[in-house]
Amino acid sequence: MTTGDIWAPSEESGAVRPALTPEVYDASALPGPLPADGAPKVSLWLVRSVPEAGLHDTAVLDAAERKRTAAFVRPGDRDTYATSHSALRRLLGAYLDRDPAGIRFVREPCPCCDEPHGRPALAGAGAPLHFSLSHTGDMALIGFARTPVGVDIEKPASPRTVAEVSGMLHPRERATLDALPEGGRSAAFARCWTRKEAYLKGTGSGLAGDLMTTTLVGAGPEPVTVPGWEMADVAVPEGYAAACAIRAATVPH
Repeated sequence: MTTGDIWAPSEESGAVRPALTPEVYDASALPGPLPADGAPKVSLWLVRSVPEAGLHDTAVLDAAERKRTAAFVRPGDRDTYATSHSALRRLLGAYLDRDPAGIRFVREPCPCCDEPHGRPALAGAGAPLHFSLSHTGDMALIGFARTPVGVDIEKPASPRTVAEVSGMLHPRERATLDALPEGGRSAAFARCWTRKEAYLKGTGSGLAGDLMTTTLVGAGPEPVTVPGWEMADVAVPEGYAAACAIRAATVPH
């Protein structure tokens, strides 16, 4: 299923979707503005950073983003940050028919503590548009929707990291990993971790408290349903794993 077009959340929560294929971001081929009263949809965009050190897009970044870009020591990290955040601004500008450089961001209250470090959001937006950004290595994934959305992209962890970190997962997820041969655990862990991060980013809670342990998303080939949310793995290039979670259309704000 391709999502640069549409992925519309169903009226029922907990639906499991087939793996989604994002559109590949191209700054010269941006989408058109969203209709003011269209049905809830989600679009996913895969962003590759410019491989040559120092060739990154900063024209639309604000002062804080440029400062953070300059603070990265590794050119690759600098390129990925600049390219992905510029892509976010340019896509938001295209969807909202606004100047991407003039877009301002805020943080919503955290659902766990009510402090202002929850989901990133648009400041003073008209029609609601939610977004989520994740990047790792030279790759980024961006999701947009009319209901809260979370995305995550990761490189598979080493067997040592899987062994050290899997204790944070839900007991059923740990059991799934333990039942696999060692050679299959890294991929399964990556599936589980990206699903969990996507969901927790979508809720705005992030990795707070014991949510990594109490939230069940599954480490098997298909995600486990989460009440009130829809979840799907995302098809990304070899060497990466990704997932998307979107709040069901009928769940109240």
